Amino acid sequence: MASFLQTFLDPKKNWFAAQHMKSVTRRLRRYGLRYDDLYDPYYDLDIKEALNRLPREIVDARNQRLKRAMDLSMKHEYLPENLQEMQTPFRSYLQEMLALVKREKAEREALGALPLYQRTIP
Repeated sequence: MASFLQTFLDPKKNWFAAQHMKSVTRRLRRYGLRYDDLYDPYYDLDIKEALNRLPREIVDARNQRLKRAMDLSMKHEYLPENLQEMQTPFRSYLQEMLALVKREKAEREALGALPLYQRTIP
């Protein structure tokens, strides 16, 4: 079942998945975003922890891309065509660190240790 699902979602093997990926790529390039920029650190504490562990330059570049995208969206404009062609929307910078954070969290839970971070309700 899992192999069928992976085959179904793989853009190299499924035409519909490839079309969806092409559509997402086009939309991200219009604003100069990367796919990892869409992760919300307020929604998932693992993402927040992964962003905290990344080098400052990468986080600053992410924030600049998000600010530029919001600015372009408010102006109802897109990036110029020559800049859109230079964008790499599926070049990941967060996935490796996020996987490491999730592995550490699973290991802590398996050992019965307290979590490093919890959502607090004021």
